[in-house]
Amino acid sequence: MGPTGTSSSYNIEEIFTEASRITDQVNGSVHMVRTHQGVLVYAVLDIQTTLTCGRCLGEFVWPSTLDIEEEFFPTVDLHTGEQSPPITDDEVDQRIDTDHVLDLTEILRQYAIADMPMKPLCTANCVGLCRVCGTNLNQGECNCSGTEVDPRWGALAGLLKSQKG
Repeated sequence: MGPTGTSSSYNIEEIFTEASRITDQVNGSVHMVRTHQGVLVYAVLDIQTTLTCGRCLGEFVWPSTLDIEEEFFPTVDLHTGEQSPPITDDEVDQRIDTDHVLDLTEILRQYAIADMPMKPLCTANCVGLCRVCGTNLNQGECNCSGTEVDPRWGALAGLLKSQKG
């Protein structure tokens, strides 16, 4: 890449199609600066990810912006060709391979997972599924009576009916 302080910028536009993907689409800019030990990467990436709603189990597209700042270290010294010092488990995803290729895929995956909601919802007012028949209640009413009661609550349900009747 050059001497310390050398920088370069790249635009990323990528669509992922493989089954093991963590995100569907990535757009943004990556700025790289050579440090005395490796390469410092600054990236602002807009991602779109298909998630499954935690209430209705429907899929929806979730957009997000990731701000990435990580330093990557070479596995081979550029000047001597010697192997770099052994890596720790924390640095395994921040290595530049022996062909001098810096792959952002794993760091992107980690940032995307950390940014995802713990319980994704397709909309804030998603009503979910009918507990009896499983119909998606966002798409309309179900045809079941919806009045089936858990047998453990049967005595209380009978009491409720007697008060209404």
